[in-house]
Amino acid sequence: MARSFEELVAEAEAVSVDGWDFSWLDGRATEQRPSWGYARAMGERIAVATAALDIQTGGGEVLAGVPALPPLTVATESWPPNVQRATALLHPRGAAVVADEDEPPLPFGDAAFDLVVSRHPVTTWWAEIARVLRPGGTYFSQQVGPHSVFELVEFFLGPQPPEVRGKRDPELARAEAESAGLSVTRLESESLRTEFFDIGAVIYFLRKVIWMVPGFTVDGYRAKLRELHDRITAEGPFVAHTTRFLIEARKPG
Repeated sequence: MARSFEELVAEAEAVSVDGWDFSWLDGRATEQRPSWGYARAMGERIAVATAALDIQTGGGEVLAGVPALPPLTVATESWPPNVQRATALLHPRGAAVVADEDEPPLPFGDAAFDLVVSRHPVTTWWAEIARVLRPGGTYFSQQVGPHSVFELVEFFLGPQPPEVRGKRDPELARAEAESAGLSVTRLESESLRTEFFDIGAVIYFLRKVIWMVPGFTVDGYRAKLRELHDRITAEGPFVAHTTRFLIEARKPG
């Protein structure tokens, strides 16, 4: 039998949203993956680096999955539960985790790393990345693109203005990287089909990805959640489109 709205809500409210592991959504939501395979490509670059930095590592899950880490590997993270989770995953691999507020400056000296990576950073501080890269070093990142999952965002918040929908444009990232003195060697973007099969998946997603609907709480959006639950029950999965872009930039030298 189909589970009730209240049952799904209670389950999704109770589950932990620590870390950056979305396995709780298995069977409840799907997201098409970008064709470039970020984790594999990042692993290939880290394997030949001598000093690597992973900015905004989350719970360290992506970095921990890399087969071989450089002699010097450091990750930064701001959220205390994720700092603890990343420490538990990465310290056995010989990587250090630094608690950092995700605001400039990065807590490292100039030219400290030959590779800087970041998966889905909230903000990219290009000048700081350029500063901590060695001459000839590389920044490699998969990022959230413009108006990502905005079908869901606008269901709760209503139509968003062009200046909001246009944020995170890949070409803006290119311009900011070049302004910081980096040379963009690769820039690709894709729109990817995303489906939510029940309201619990929606709640979990909005609790975890807190910037999608700022200030989201179940109580604050209960009426809209009930409306969406009824829609999914009647019509099937809620379909949205995730946007992602891959950017690689090199510091001259």
